[in-house]
Amino acid sequence: GGFIVPIIWTLFITVIALAIERWFAISTANGKGNLGKFAAAVKSALKQGDVNKAEQLCNKQQGSVANVVLAALTEYKKQQSTDLETEKKVLAIQKTIEEATALEMPMMQENLPIIGTIVTLGTLMGLLGTVMGMIKSFSAMGSGEGGADSSALSVGISEALVNTASGIATGAAAVIAYNYYTNKIDRLTFAIDELGFTIVETFKTTQK
Repeated sequence: GGFIVPIIWTLFITVIALAIERWFAISTANGKGNLGKFAAAVKSALKQGDVNKAEQLCNKQQGSVANVVLAALTEYKKQQSTDLETEKKVLAIQKTIEEATALEMPMMQENLPIIGTIVTLGTLMGLLGTVMGMIKSFSAMGSGEGGADSSALSVGISEALVNTASGIATGAAAVIAYNYYTNKIDRLTFAIDELGFTIVETFKTTQK
């Protein structure tokens, strides 16, 4: 396959390694229980006005979503005992949610830019190897005095096809991994936004 193939397969192995690493990282961010059930339980507790129960659910769930919600609930209880205007209290809670989310997002998105880069790089390296293989093939066709050197021609075509297959496999693996984990992160951020909105709205209701 030529010297390009080891580079492509190094990229492929990198994608697999990062995909496994992201699996553990996203699983940790997701928490110990079902995220949908956790969100429903927290909203139910807030609807009943039981902030302590919501905090207990966060401590039990753990993970990025629970960490953000717990930070918001801590600020929620803090603002209940202050004499500020309702709008300022709400802004303080929203700021806490934004800051907690900003702390969690880098951990969830780590290494995804590398996988995203390999999506393009793997395909381009495969294309480069294919072109180099075809150059060898055409050189073999024109080198022999009595006709094409069939052995060299076969080697060039084989090299081109191996590079093409390797590049496609690497690009496909990177696309699948990138889209899968991006979707997972979107679900986590949606849960954070949904619960953050619920906390803010619940606080507004209790202050009326």
